[in-house]
Amino acid sequence: MVSYDSSGKIDILDLLYDELEEQIRLLGEPKFRAGQIFDWLHVKKATDFAQMTNVSAQLRARLKEKFCIKSLFVVKRLESSTDNTVKYLYELEDGNHIETVLMEYNYGHTVCVSSQVGCKMGCRFCASTLAGFKRDLTSSEILSQVYEIERSEGVNVSGIVLMGIGEPLDNYDNVVNFLKQISAPKGRKLSLRHVSLSTCGIVPRIYDLAKLDLGLTLSISLHCPNDKGRSEIMPVNNSYRIDELMKACKDYFAATGRRISFEYALISGVNDSKNDADELAALLRGFNCHVNIIPVNKIKEREYSSDRAAAKRFAELLGKLGLNATVRRTLGADIDAACGQLRREYEI
Repeated sequence: MVSYDSSGKIDILDLLYDELEEQIRLLGEPKFRAGQIFDWLHVKKATDFAQMTNVSAQLRARLKEKFCIKSLFVVKRLESSTDNTVKYLYELEDGNHIETVLMEYNYGHTVCVSSQVGCKMGCRFCASTLAGFKRDLTSSEILSQVYEIERSEGVNVSGIVLMGIGEPLDNYDNVVNFLKQISAPKGRKLSLRHVSLSTCGIVPRIYDLAKLDLGLTLSISLHCPNDKGRSEIMPVNNSYRIDELMKACKDYFAATGRRISFEYALISGVNDSKNDADELAALLRGFNCHVNIIPVNKIKEREYSSDRAAAKRFAELLGKLGLNATVRRTLGADIDAACGQLRREYEI
């Protein structure tokens, strides 16, 4: 996948290994040079061609003429005083802004990355959509969020969640390219079993993803068990109704064998009743899945909210109805770690 910067240089972090090998061949260099450069980019995480000391000065100069290594610029860094969660607001080279969150668990560090600048899905309870959609991120801009976190925080990221700003399946090609990059055998080698992709339910792309059988975890933002209620808070439901979405999920599981996670943002007075729990249990009964209950963060532009106690009660209710349900651990509450809030505040 070849993309360019504003000066017409090829964004080298966008290139898969075989694509980089072809570019190096076009420069008249031997194939093994591609391996050296790929290692510098994806293992050593070089930010400048001058750092590639086992490559000749002449070749480094030619690389600089033809390629660029895009950078992220730190606008703000917030660190939670309660759980070591770190949130970054980054500025892209075109002046747009995205958010990335580093979360610490007992088993290691996970990064929540953004896939778009803004979001066009319009979910009523989400801050990501408030500032409007600007553009898709390139695969290198998604990848750079992981590499920049590792460089600046001195950690080794063991898990990735595509749950930040944007709808990953609305930026399908770039997201798939990113997944191939981050898991490349000659590069970062991250197992995609440690990657979770969250989607509001773009059905055709769920089928496309199933065909690739990448081994990742698919998380479906469901948030309501019936079409009437879901359409009110999630406009995407007007295009892909719940029965279509459930069929796609079952077909995805049949094709990949990977258990699906259903995200359920609990909203007081909207989707938290006993009847909602009964409907949700009926909808998912017999499905090999997990339900992740999420207390909705209060944002000033919306009336929607809930609390952890209510989420716990709802999860217990679902458990009695036979569903595997837990409440998502709240991280970075003191730094507004939910996606979209920091970018929105900065750009107002």
